[in-house]
Amino acid sequence: MTPVIILAGILALGIVLLFVGLASQGPIDPVQARLTQLGSLQARNLEELELQAPFLERTMRPFMARLSHTASRVTSASSADSMEKRLALAGNPSDLRIADWLGVKALVAGATSLIMFLLVELLLHGSLPYALFVGVIGLIFGYVLPEFWLGRQIKARQKVIIRMIPDALDLLTISVRAGLGFDAALAKVVEKLPGALSDEFRRALAEVRVGKARRDALRDIIARTNVQPLSNFIGAIIQAETLGVSISKVLQVQSEQLRIERRQRAEEMAAKAPIKMLFPLVGCIFPALFVVILGPAIITMVRTFSINHVGQ
Repeated sequence: MTPVIILAGILALGIVLLFVGLASQGPIDPVQARLTQLGSLQARNLEELELQAPFLERTMRPFMARLSHTASRVTSASSADSMEKRLALAGNPSDLRIADWLGVKALVAGATSLIMFLLVELLLHGSLPYALFVGVIGLIFGYVLPEFWLGRQIKARQKVIIRMIPDALDLLTISVRAGLGFDAALAKVVEKLPGALSDEFRRALAEVRVGKARRDALRDIIARTNVQPLSNFIGAIIQAETLGVSISKVLQVQSEQLRIERRQRAEEMAAKAPIKMLFPLVGCIFPALFVVILGPAIITMVRTFSINHVGQ
């Protein structure tokens, strides 16, 4: 049974390394990508061109493509649209697309099912029907498991955007009051405040440069972030542009409102702190205090009863 344990451990380690590699892969620098492309053009033959690709690209991508093709057959159009929206809300981590995400889910599902099947087979010593049942449960659980990771990425990105909005809006207001246009002010925010919100503004500015209407580019930010304060701000900007209201006044009002909301969120978190501290206080600190305070008394009582019992 030792080889079975080793195989299960290798599969588990492979899943962990896959997730670590996907999480640690940063955004691709356009300049570096262009230089890499120009360097690849100097390859003398097809074999050298293939060897210039990263190891993960040469080994995992074809396998993931086959898995994603198989998984896409049983995935409905509505599920694919939902996955695309969730990936957009997460900022497309590691530049994942729907095909890549389906391949990741299929790989994790298969590995989880195999690990659970081998573990049950090892523990129950040949109970094949029960091991197959647990393997099917592991397949379903492994297919859903990446969605929890993606949900955490979405919430983390939304928190970062919420924290960046007041500072970005203050800088935007100052830039507009200094005489810059709205697009130039957005470019200044992108330059001075790197982060998830600046990435969305950068994408919107790029879409405007290629001919897309500004209001449509701003509305797409709402769909890609799903953050209520940002949605309110973009809605006010679009309404001001439609009605011909001064954007400077709108930015000032929105900046004051967002500062009030930030202070209210801080007060709300401060009010929740005592309740959150109650559980570790009851579960960790109080038992230790009881042991320190009541422990000597209990020991004394036990010794006293023991002496009385011996004396009788």
